[in-house]
Amino acid sequence: MTRVVRVAGATALLYLSAPIPSSVAVAPPPVDHAYLPAPAAPAPPGPTEQSARCSATDAAKTSVSGQLSALNLAAVWPLSRGAGQTVAVIDTGVARHRLLPHLIAGGDFVAGSDGTEDCDGHGTAVAGIIGAAAAGEFSGVAPDAAILAIRQSSNKFRLRSDTTTTGLGDVDTLARAIRSAADAGATVINVSSVACQPATDPPDDRALGAALAYAVDVRNAVVVTAAGNVGGSCTTQNPFGTAGRPGTPDWDTIESVVSPAWYDDYVLTVGSVDTAGAPSDFSLAGPWVDVVAPGENVVTLGLGSDGLTDGRTDAADRRPLAGTSYAAPVVSGVVALVRSRLPQMTARQVMARIRDTARHPAEGWNARVGFGVVDALAAVSADGAAVATSVTPPSRVRPTPPTQDAQAGRIAFAGSAICVALVLLTAGALRLRVRR
Repeated sequence: MTRVVRVAGATALLYLSAPIPSSVAVAPPPVDHAYLPAPAAPAPPGPTEQSARCSATDAAKTSVSGQLSALNLAAVWPLSRGAGQTVAVIDTGVARHRLLPHLIAGGDFVAGSDGTEDCDGHGTAVAGIIGAAAAGEFSGVAPDAAILAIRQSSNKFRLRSDTTTTGLGDVDTLARAIRSAADAGATVINVSSVACQPATDPPDDRALGAALAYAVDVRNAVVVTAAGNVGGSCTTQNPFGTAGRPGTPDWDTIESVVSPAWYDDYVLTVGSVDTAGAPSDFSLAGPWVDVVAPGENVVTLGLGSDGLTDGRTDAADRRPLAGTSYAAPVVSGVVALVRSRLPQMTARQVMARIRDTARHPAEGWNARVGFGVVDALAAVSADGAAVATSVTPPSRVRPTPPTQDAQAGRIAFAGSAICVALVLLTAGALRLRVRR
């Protein structure tokens, strides 16, 4: 059977010739260090060409009573502003902007630039949330942190050898990008572009698993990733339980898997809430969710101007920026604050601290909000001791992973928020043929 996977924004649209069972026991493959990508300079997988016009922000914004207003950053910044930290943004690139004075070129897996070109706008928006300098009322979470720009995906480019498809980026280039970021000295790595597939047909992402283990346990970097949005291949929200079963779904009931989130031993996975702390309808639940952060009413850096944007335009079919890909950089910024204030902590200690200091739900953990809403002030101001997470629900214990077919295909990536936001990225598509 030949299957075509299309990615438009957040997640893949799958066209299958057979129905998918409602649930299946699933687990990521065990980490095999033999699959770790070799050290190499960032480069596209082959000759590429631009296939669509670059995006541009349609409207500037100056009022910033948006996403970050709930974090009480004014109380946090006297303790830490992220100085001395390098946050890698592995995304669609990060455009140079007057409010990103600490931008570092990290390389390009799309078109051979240095990573500071962004034809889609998504990576620039993510970087602004993490580390934009203060401008009037607006500032990123960690304004003194450096941003390492790595372009790994784009809906605006394609391989020259395949003119029938649009878009670049997959789990293999993501694995290479994570290794590059770790080797470049990133202390925090933000991944807002995720892959989502049915639990019955998980991706072969063993190189990605090896890269994550290398980044965390060898290079001491904290990897933060988005939980993913309902839509595309994640057509149905994973069941997240009732009042009597707060721990569902476990690994036996999930219907959609998200990579790299399902490597939950190595990443901080972030879901979305609104500014009042209520779970966002689009935020995908799962046993890998660690914490949540504001992912709605986003204000950040616009593309094609020196100003800000919230994604709103005069067009009736455009909506404000929203998505788990904009919640993840909030947590990446908080991690940078913690690592700057408490540099003696290891990556794993910082990950535990973020979970421990979050505002836990009544049951301690659930599959929709994880250990709760990230609390920047508590994470930075609590004493320096990191303790093991006190609540580890049984649903987070993975079953034995299934056997992986060595010839399993790769899945394509794009920004995980776009099917909710439809703003900085236009409706592009990535296609990757998978043969069994």
